[in-house]
Amino acid sequence: MPEEVVAEVLNPEQEEELSEALGAGILIQESITETAELELFAGFTSSLGKGESACLAMAQQRGWLVASDEGGAFRREAEARLGIGRIINTPGLFLMAIRAGILSVEQADEAKEILERQRFRMRFRSFRELTGGS
Repeated sequence: MPEEVVAEVLNPEQEEELSEALGAGILIQESITETAELELFAGFTSSLGKGESACLAMAQQRGWLVASDEGGAFRREAEARLGIGRIINTPGLFLMAIRAGILSVEQADEAKEILERQRFRMRFRSFRELTGGS
């Protein structure tokens, strides 16, 4: 996770959860270190936020995926720079975790319910629908 994204987390509860994830090694904070990344970052900030710009610059230079539910300018730029196959959304992250055996469908559905209480809607009832289960 780029340090620019970490800096954008201002909700105290989310800050605490992020700090725990970083401390546990679930997430790793990264910095822009290469000149090419810095040049891309600077160019992207003319139309995107710092966090989005850092994610896109690092993904382009390092061959990473970008995890984002953003649409609009960021989505268009990410698709143009990375291709559609290197952009993953929240349901996609959960599916990756299920397929890797990190989360069960039930755990993913519990997380989905929590997100939906925070107004983050997914257009399916259960991850079971996406995993081929009944």
